[in-house]
Amino acid sequence: MSSSPAASYYRATAIPYAPYAPLQGKVDARVAIIGGGFAGLHTALGLAERGVRDVVLLEREQVGFGASGRNGGFVFGGYSLGEQSLLDQRGQDAARALFHLTTEAVGRIRRHVSHYSIPCDLVDEGVIWANWFRDPAVLRERQELLARQYGVAWEWLPHNELRARVHTTRYYDGLYERDALHLHPLNFAIGLAGAAASLGVGIHENTDVWRLRREGTRWRIDTAQGSVHADQVVLACGGYLAGLKRQVDRAILPIATYVMVTEPLGERMSDAMETRSAVYDSRFAFDYYRPLNDGRLLWGGRISVRDRSPRAVQRLLMDDLLRVFPQLKGVGIDYAWSGLMSYARHQMPQIGSSGDGLWWAQAFGGHGLAPTCAAGELLASALAEGDDRWKQFAPYGLEPTYRPFGYLGAQASYWWQQSRDWFKTRLEG
Repeated sequence: MSSSPAASYYRATAIPYAPYAPLQGKVDARVAIIGGGFAGLHTALGLAERGVRDVVLLEREQVGFGASGRNGGFVFGGYSLGEQSLLDQRGQDAARALFHLTTEAVGRIRRHVSHYSIPCDLVDEGVIWANWFRDPAVLRERQELLARQYGVAWEWLPHNELRARVHTTRYYDGLYERDALHLHPLNFAIGLAGAAASLGVGIHENTDVWRLRREGTRWRIDTAQGSVHADQVVLACGGYLAGLKRQVDRAILPIATYVMVTEPLGERMSDAMETRSAVYDSRFAFDYYRPLNDGRLLWGGRISVRDRSPRAVQRLLMDDLLRVFPQLKGVGIDYAWSGLMSYARHQMPQIGSSGDGLWWAQAFGGHGLAPTCAAGELLASALAEGDDRWKQFAPYGLEPTYRPFGYLGAQASYWWQQSRDWFKTRLEG
């Protein structure tokens, strides 16, 4: 292994661009967006595509700094809340409509990458859901549920076919989601920002918003070196809380997840994988991984309330990798990092408005590339055209997470589910 893994692979391989200048002076806007991750960027681009002018986006660091530029890069349908739970809570019509927002978003992401020529290493080869357990019932049930209730077809992968693609004895059968893809998420964020800026959106990086308040019939946003007066404001800060509206911030738990990237594997890649599909497994505490275009393997997993050091991330994830691919023992790890994602107690995105020009989009819960795109489209359509489809998310409101006690509950729940996975694995021998 490398002696000291560097920070994010995505940051190291980011497409260079001219930084967006910090906000200076007083600016007037129709819409101000706080947060330069996917939710904010998709909202900004959606507004610009609809011809809305005077849109300003403010980012404390750089675009894609948070979870948007640190995640596994998977783009597929659905939410953190499982499909059966969504159906139980909302009924078939509402559940199907919500689910289809994300499958439509997968197609929209494809079109954005193509239309705006975003160089983000898009691999349109689907995603494999590999069964960690011998019992195929969980696969059959999900496959049938998706087909019957959601009109979505996932292909069955028998054990021998899965083994031919992913060379491990750890898995049994699998399901293949063809309408899915993976990409370099930070470069995708940079590309979205460039597309929005080219259509007239004012983007300002290194701009820390320290106060948001009503001033007459409008909103005033104060930063270190300037201010924005806006008719409408969108809070899209995710797990990196802005501290601007207590009821918005308190509704999420910022939770850490871990990712690492190997050295270029050369011929050793085919020892582990002979597929360009991304892979994740059927445990609650699942691994996820994908081959990169430069011959490396990206590996991620685990959920924690702790944002660990690169060295600790490498140590934990290397154990997980070798449990699946012992043949990769000794490979070097060049990058390891963690990042904060926003989770809600109800496991669904929070997309809403207080009715006075303040909007929010957060809590994408580690399933975010498609749902953030859907959220941006819903908010852009609402702000530009008065579309009320965002109200489909009204049942998933700003429920308090009761930090810091919520962290204890989240960690305990994760450990409980992890122990169930371990016990089931032991029972199967």
